[in-house]
Formats: sequence, structure tokens, C-alpha cells
Amino acid sequence: MSGPNEFTLRPLGRSELHPVLSRRWAMLGFFGLILGTGLSAQTTPAPSSETSVHVRDGSVDDYRQHLVQLQTLLEACSKARDAKSCDPALVGPDDRVPITIGSITDTRLVRFDWLRSVFDRAGQSAKNPKEPADPAKSAKQALGITGDELPASELLKAAKTRLEYDLAQSNAPVAPAPDHTKERAVMQQVLAGAEFRGLQEQTVKDSVLEKIARWLNRLFASAAGLKARSAWIGRLIVWGFIAGVCVALGYGLLRLERRWRLRLTPDDEQRPAPDAASARDWQLWLEDARRAAASGKWREAIHFLYWASISRLEFRRLWPADRARTPREYLALVAPEDLRRPGLSQLTLTFERFWYGGRAATQSDYTAAESVASALIGGNTPAGTTGGAEGGGR
Repeated sequence: MSGPNEFTLRPLGRSELHPVLSRRWAMLGFFGLILGTGLSAQTTPAPSSETSVHVRDGSVDDYRQHLVQLQTLLEACSKARDAKSCDPALVGPDDRVPITIGSITDTRLVRFDWLRSVFDRAGQSAKNPKEPADPAKSAKQALGITGDELPASELLKAAKTRLEYDLAQSNAPVAPAPDHTKERAVMQQVLAGAEFRGLQEQTVKDSVLEKIARWLNRLFASAAGLKARSAWIGRLIVWGFIAGVCVALGYGLLRLERRWRLRLTPDDEQRPAPDAASARDWQLWLEDARRAAASGKWREAIHFLYWASISRLEFRRLWPADRARTPREYLALVAPEDLRRPGLSQLTLTFERFWYGGRAATQSDYTAAESVASALIGGNTPAGTTGGAEGGGR
């Protein structure tokens, strides 16, 4: 059924072509939404309070009986023209009608907001002087006319005609579903073209992004309406959200800059300072450590192992070469997420304990330190390493 109330008895197609929306510029649209809402909130009027209308599920026969009742109510309102007879609440709930065509079952929602508006206008017109009829506007009695464009008497006549038309349509036989085989073949031929080869179904990510966009849209719409009633609350919500986004963006940029700052090393052609650890080849440091270990000088051997590791890491441009650093300063230059940091932390702790702490080292201490140093020199991640304790010196 199709008529003035936009109620049509036809089944929905099981396969419908939906437009494919590109979301490459999701972030740009997100910030545009923020700024656009901040501007539009200044002119958006406060939402009017509307009476909630219930929806009643029923059959087609129930829908016909409702139309007959509405005709009776409309006739009483046209005669009495008072607030009691023209109460919009008498219209009742909207109807949700099931439609079955073949093996396809669908539902249609029939709204009566237009009739409630006519009743409300007719009830209010009794308190005001009678409005003169305008022949030019009377000729516009058709679908889509609003209550403010016609007198109440003309609206009541148009509503009577509309109800009669709806009732006639509800008694008409349901037309069979049209065959769209030819149209479907044409659409498949179009979709097989080169411009639709990259067409894909909507992914879960796209659905989530669409839900988030709708949520943000409702959030800013409610904030705009709230600002119209309480300006300071709406302004606080909008600008507070913008400030939060800016703070989060600045924090992310600072972390990103801090992560990459230590990786900006000098050019390969730049030579280290003469007193830097990398000025002496790491292999020479390692040979000194092994000679000291062969002589049983475990404390000196651990000392040479540490500087062999520092020389190797400086050679790989982990940090700019500079001998005027403490062991803890070397360790602080390594990024927290660097896999070599735990090994260097353990070797630094061992070096400080036996070299600066003056403790006597044993062969097992040297063997453990050599295992960690070999992993650092070879570019591997030392197994079973832990972070060092606080403290340290030069």
C-alpha cells in the first residue's frame, strides 16, 4: 500500500545495494566533527519536549479497526472542535503491521503523528478567532502539507480524505512481489566492471568505526542542545573534550619523540672522541679481559668486559661516543623498550659491585659477566637478565 501516510504493502528485497563509504579520512573527519560541533552548538535550538508514543503490534484487521475508530474520532472532533474531543491522546499508539507475500514476511510501521498534529491544531483553534480561509492555500490540500499552512477546518477535511484512502488501501489485495531478474542481471553486469573490482563487504572494523561515529554524533548533538539551555555546561563539555584530545595527542607526540631521540646518532663518518670507549677497538678490550682472566685477575677481567661491551655498543651507534659518562648514564641512554637494556643493566651492576665496590670477584662471577657481555657484543638478547639496582658512580 502506498498513499499519503507512506504506508506501502511490498516486501523488502533480501539483497539491496548499499553505497560503499570510504573511511581513509576518518581522523580528518573526526577533528572536523569536533570543530564543527563547537561552532554549530552556538546556533542549535533546544530540542522540544515530545510525548513518547507507543507502538502496538497487530494484524491487518487490527489496523483496519484502528482506522475506523480514527474516522469516528475525527468526525467527533470536527463537530465539537473543543480540547476534549480533539485530544491528541485519543489517536492511540502507532501500528506495526505484519505483511506476508509468498514466503517473505515483513513488518511496516504506520505512524499517526500527522493526525495527532491535526487534533492538536483543531483543539487550539477553538480558543482563537476563526481563521479566514485562503483559496490559494486551500488548493494545496495534498500530501506533505504542514499544520501551519492551512486553517484547522481545512486540515480536518484533508485528514478525513486521508483516512478514507488508507482504509481503502488496507482492503485492497496485496500485489505480488515483482520479478527483478532483469534488473538484477544488469546490476551484476555493472558491478563486474573495472571500477568495482576492489569492492569489498563491510568489515568488523568499519562497523565499529561507524558505531563510534554515530555515538560521537549523538554526544555532540546532545551537548549542543544542552548548551542552548545551559550555555556554560555545553561549552564545558565541548571544549573539555577538545582539550582532552589535544592533551592526549601532545602526550603521544612527546613519547614518540622521546623514543626516537636517542636513535638520532652522528653520521658514520664522524670519528669518536680520543678518550671515548669506542676509540679503542672492542676486540682489544676483550683480549685484555681474557688475559686478565687467565692470570686469575677476575676483578680486572670484569672491568675489561664492561668496556668491551660499551665500545661495541658505541660502534653500533647506540649513543654518541663520550667517555665522560658514568655507567648509569650509559644505561640511561638506552630506550626502555630496547631488548639490550636488561643485559647492559646486569653487566653494569656487576661492574659497579666489583670495580667500584671493591669486592673480590671469583671465576663464576667472571663467567656470568662474560656470558652477558658476549650476548651484547654479538647483538643477541641475554637470557635470564634482570634490571640493575639504583646507584652507581664513575
